[in-house]
Amino acid sequence: MNQEQFLKIGISMEWWLPLKDVFDRFDLNTPNRQAAFIGQCFYESAGFTEIEENLNYSTEALMKTWPSRFPTIAFAKLYANAPAAIANLVYANRMGNGDKASGDGWKYRGRGLIQITGRDNYKVINDSLKNDCVNNPDQLTEIGNAALASGQFWVNHGLNELADEKDWDQITQRINGGLLGVQVRRAKINELLKVLS
Repeated sequence: MNQEQFLKIGISMEWWLPLKDVFDRFDLNTPNRQAAFIGQCFYESAGFTEIEENLNYSTEALMKTWPSRFPTIAFAKLYANAPAAIANLVYANRMGNGDKASGDGWKYRGRGLIQITGRDNYKVINDSLKNDCVNNPDQLTEIGNAALASGQFWVNHGLNELADEKDWDQITQRINGGLLGVQVRRAKINELLKVLS
């Protein structure tokens, strides 16, 4: 990707050098790889504007997003609009996090362009990038670190190879754990491919 192409994709120029660094460092060196990475990050970060997970959910949104965790209105109301409490419940005992009382759910909530979540994922990023994001997770809200951590997550999960195969759905599955927004992600990737090819 060159700077002229970058200007056409509608992302703030503050991301140009951090993304160029990610592309160079992690072999995102083809239109498929770059379009897939940017398209997925675009979805996860609300167009490169949110690099920290917003967990301020209403009662209704909690029940829709996590129906098994918030099965009743009465229970969901206990957590509505309480981001730390929501994170500590929904991410407890998962992804290397401790129980609800540990506070790990909130401490290791989604950050970075790909919304890296859970102590295990932070530890892998920490070990790979040699920055102490396990003890200082807010580092992943800094632009350079948000991009690098997401690039490291990308290669750790074999997403370059899936991009080579144009397997956008499997990439979404590995990032999101499901297929949330898969049609929007696919459309963005295809739009980006037109600019980058």
